[in-house]
Amino acid sequence: MDGIPGSFGTAASLSLRLGQAFFSIASLLFMSVGVEFYSYTAFCFLVTIMGLLIPWSTTLAMVDIYSIFVGCRLRLPGVMVIVVLGDWSLSILSLAAACASAGAVDFLLHSNGTYCPPKYCGRYQVSAAMAFLSWVLTALSFLVNLWLMASL
Repeated sequence: MDGIPGSFGTAASLSLRLGQAFFSIASLLFMSVGVEFYSYTAFCFLVTIMGLLIPWSTTLAMVDIYSIFVGCRLRLPGVMVIVVLGDWSLSILSLAAACASAGAVDFLLHSNGTYCPPKYCGRYQVSAAMAFLSWVLTALSFLVNLWLMASL
C-alpha cells in the first residue's frame, strides 16, 4: 500500500498539507485583516478553526518533509490513528465553519438593512471560499489516510 497518492509521509501528502496551510492562512487573512469580523459568531468560529488548522497542517508538513528526506515512512498504527482522528475532527470543524460563514454572508447580503458594506462582504465571501478549499484538502487527506490505516 505504499503506492497510495497522498498517504502520510509522501510528496503528495506534503502538497496536500501545504495546500491546507495556504488556504487556511488565506482564509484567516481575508477574514481578519482590516475587517471587524468579531461582531458575528460564525466569523469568530471560522477564525478559530483556521487558527487550529494552520499549526496542524504545518506540523504534519514538517513530518512529511522529514519522512521524504530520511526515506522512511511513519506508518505506525498509533501515529496513523492520531493523524486520522486529527484530520477527521478538523475536517468536520472546517466544513462547519465554512458553511456557517457562507450562510452568515448570504444572510448579510440579502437582509433589508445595510449590515454589510460591499467591501467587507466581498472579503467575507473570499474567506469562506478559501475555508471550503481548505476543507476539501483536509477531507481528502483524511480519506486517504483512513484507507491506509485500514490496510495496516
